[in-house]
Amino acid sequence: HVQLVESGGGSVQAGGSPRLSCAVFGYDFESFCMAWFRQTPGKEREGVASIDSGGNTDYRNPVTGRFTISRDNAKNTLYLQMDSLNAEDTGTYYCAAGRWDGTSLNKLGYYLWGQGTQVTVS
Repeated sequence: HVQLVESGGGSVQAGGSPRLSCAVFGYDFESFCMAWFRQTPGKEREGVASIDSGGNTDYRNPVTGRFTISRDNAKNTLYLQMDSLNAEDTGTYYCAAGRWDGTSLNKLGYYLWGQGTQVTVS
């Protein structure tokens, strides 16, 4: 049974630096791409950052230089370090897994999703 479980969200002050985690169960984590997506009410889910099995990364422009995606294959865990948060970073963050290797911010490339964790920047 494959499961992605996010944690680390909450209410954060502008300028804060929370770290999101995504624990992955029942999945060949180290072989495939992973990503973080964000969704706000009334908007499409958009890719924030992605990472391939080799650690190559891709970021949406507004978060480049502020967010860092990483993975710990020994712990089957994906991370998103978020720095210098602003109000536009508010949203529900979802962890996603693909069945291929590479980087992509397109949600069509991912078939497994976590339940989401809310990040509210004030």
